[in-house]
Amino acid sequence: APYYIYSIYFGGGSYFIKPDQAEGLTEWLKTIPYLDDSEISIHSHTDNIGSKAYNDWLSQMRSESAFQKLLYEGIPSEVISIEDFGELNPVYDNSTWEGKLRNRRVDIIIKPLTL
Repeated sequence: APYYIYSIYFGGGSYFIKPDQAEGLTEWLKTIPYLDDSEISIHSHTDNIGSKAYNDWLSQMRSESAFQKLLYEGIPSEVISIEDFGELNPVYDNSTWEGKLRNRRVDIIIKPLTL
């Protein structure tokens, strides 16, 4: 089944979703077919600066920011699941500045249940 991913990037130590990214999310959601019949996952990541406990907290705060944004867009909470990865499971290399930048994100993954 096809799925759709939208990434929201954060500043270091931040869980604030910037207006342009919020707007991008709103526009992106309008393009998803069968949005009303989909499962949505929020996967939250951080870079490896700071302690693991801090990054776990930051990851949860980023998920919560994204979750609230989805609720604001009218998506029911029961179709949304959250996985906080913190600094574990980085997709990009945390030993580089660019990698750290790209790991500071939440991925919103939408899987339509109908085809």
